Amino acid sequence: MAVLPACSLSGGVALFFCCAPLCRTIQTKFRLNVRVGFFSQSACRVRRVGGTLSVGFFQKRRVVMNQTKTNRDSVGLVVFDWAGTTVDFGCFAPVAPFIEAFRSMGIEVTHEQARRPMGLHKLDHLRALFEMPEIRQQWHRKFGRDFNEDDVVQLFDKEFIPRQLACIPEHSRLIDGLTDCVAALRQRGIRIGTTTGYFAEAAELVYQSAARQGYSPDANFHASDVPEGRPAPWMIYRNMEATNVYPPWAVVKVGDTVPDILEATNAGCWAVGVTKTGSEVGLTPQEWQALSADEQQRRLAAAEEKLRSAGAHWVIESVADLPQLLDTIDANIRQGNRPCVVS
Repeated sequence: MAVLPACSLSGGVALFFCCAPLCRTIQTKFRLNVRVGFFSQSACRVRRVGGTLSVGFFQKRRVVMNQTKTNRDSVGLVVFDWAGTTVDFGCFAPVAPFIEAFRSMGIEVTHEQARRPMGLHKLDHLRALFEMPEIRQQWHRKFGRDFNEDDVVQLFDKEFIPRQLACIPEHSRLIDGLTDCVAALRQRGIRIGTTTGYFAEAAELVYQSAARQGYSPDANFHASDVPEGRPAPWMIYRNMEATNVYPPWAVVKVGDTVPDILEATNAGCWAVGVTKTGSEVGLTPQEWQALSADEQQRRLAAAEEKLRSAGAHWVIESVADLPQLLDTIDANIRQGNRPCVVS
């Protein structure tokens, strides 16, 4: 076996393998940063060499099993995000409820601040907002103390949840091109799953609205279904289990936020970022159309850079562009390329 030396990347180490649990074990044990990459072999071996961790890949005999719906040579499952990806152009439904919830306590939160943690479980999103220095300072000035977990939970339950539920119906319109995209995936025999940072009640409202508009995925999982939401991979794994599609390199995750991308790479599947319709651009269709062509390109480029920096393998403007990308992803799978875990 030829052992490949670990490569230094921004003070971290590049590790190339596809098993997310193994990645987490190695990262925790050796306190390493793990970065994105591809590999084209079937297994890896890890060892210490001169005090550093090296990862090598070796060929092993292939074990042939009867795996229905596995689609080892092509994409078998696409897992979509909801707000900003398949519904709610610009991802507006979660923004106002966060701002209004804090305002009810005399704390001002900007739209930009409210969007920063987008993609997380909404309770984790709220915690992240509380941790922002500007918001933390306002809270201390207002109440004479730092916030605590009881403050977070109380604000979430009493102020955020009712506002979020009231806001969703007006922000659940399907993204243009989604139904054609889904039809193209179905024609290829690809199963469709979803993940979301919404809690159970909010997610159910979105599912019902989408179904009325003609979009009904094969599997839906929300942050309340799993022990930990994004960037943990558990919702993707639940989709894989529900649709019986594996291994991870037969799965594509599509989303518009950094936690979406990290969810994908932590699961060891392909990560596709979405720019124009998502939270990173954060505009309504009308606001988008009002921009000059140069300004549109500038905003798309900024969103793409952020998603690629998080580990996205590809970036598209909207889900309407996904079907034509699938040939490229399938070609990578057939060539033996595999998505790697990112941290």
